[in-house]
Amino acid sequence: MHYAIVSETYPPEVNGVALTVQALEQGLRARGHDVGVIRPRQPGAPPATTGELLVRGVRLPRYPGLQFGLPATRNLLRHWKANPPDAIYIATEGPLGWSALRAARRLGIPVATGFHTRFDQYMRDYGAAWVAPVALGWMRRFHNRADATLVPTRELAGVLQRHGFTQVRRLPRAVDTERFNPRWRDTALRGEWGVGPHDLVVLHVGRLAAEKNLDLAVRAFRRVQQVRPDARFVWVGDGPARAKIEADNPDFIFTGVKHGEALARHYASGDLFLFPSRSETFGNVTLEAMASGVPPVAFDYGAIREHLRDGEHGAAIADGDDDGFIAAAARLADDDATRTAMSREAVDAVSQLRPRQVAADFDALLQQLAHGGRHEPAALVQTPRSR
Repeated sequence: MHYAIVSETYPPEVNGVALTVQALEQGLRARGHDVGVIRPRQPGAPPATTGELLVRGVRLPRYPGLQFGLPATRNLLRHWKANPPDAIYIATEGPLGWSALRAARRLGIPVATGFHTRFDQYMRDYGAAWVAPVALGWMRRFHNRADATLVPTRELAGVLQRHGFTQVRRLPRAVDTERFNPRWRDTALRGEWGVGPHDLVVLHVGRLAAEKNLDLAVRAFRRVQQVRPDARFVWVGDGPARAKIEADNPDFIFTGVKHGEALARHYASGDLFLFPSRSETFGNVTLEAMASGVPPVAFDYGAIREHLRDGEHGAAIADGDDDGFIAAAARLADDDATRTAMSREAVDAVSQLRPRQVAADFDALLQQLAHGGRHEPAALVQTPRSR
């Protein structure tokens, strides 16, 4: 089969969408398919490889290193007329994504979209909550023009269906348990952070930006310090909020963005993972922390609701309960035995989440679309999870 993937973000950019898109592409290639990637040209990046089409992009304000693609409908029409894919996957709703959707509809090529980012919730974090309904309506118009909209959780599928999204399908996520694994724990790295084998490392991995609710992580750590004065807070990642957090908290350790084995070592060298974001569609980093044997404290939605049992693998906090988040962080920080047990259970909990199965499911869905099978909306109702 010949597939096309369209995304306005792609590695070496580091974010959940870029890495998820790359994993889907690699999974399809591993299954023997021809995959063309359409994405913005990245400054300083090497030229396009075979199968890639690079289009013009513009940098996102306040987000160095990230950009969105400019409209490219005519370019895509020429490209796909010359070599039409059997099905197209569009990962982003920006100008390039809209262009791809228009071109696919005009050429009669089946198309699936991915719902990766809650732009409506981001509006609240940037002081424009009144724009949220407009953003949701804009996303609904985009996704409802596709033959299927892919989401990572049952919870999100239900939310979107209640807001009028049609053709919603769940495509579960996985985690690479070979890469993210407790065996990467590195005493030398911990030594660089100034901590010994029995000291506590609190970890945050992700983009440092307003929508990540990072002030709560800071407040939770200050409470942790009251019960564990030996604790250090290590931040892996970068973003527009870093400068202020770093200036206000000179005792914090900032490592910048990490990749590959270095990222795996940073995860596995932590002891407790704080993830205060309330605006994720999934939260890949929570699965990576669990696979690395680092119990998370996070709000009960997305990957946490799908895969973590509260009190067994970490702490799942009711949405909006900041005091509960802070209390759980302090409680686990002060209980080495419970954290050790949670570490083992968390690794076991995600051990069966195979990237190859995700690729197979993605392939099956695209093949069904290619063969004329428009998906009916999934009857995905959130069921209570055992605690």
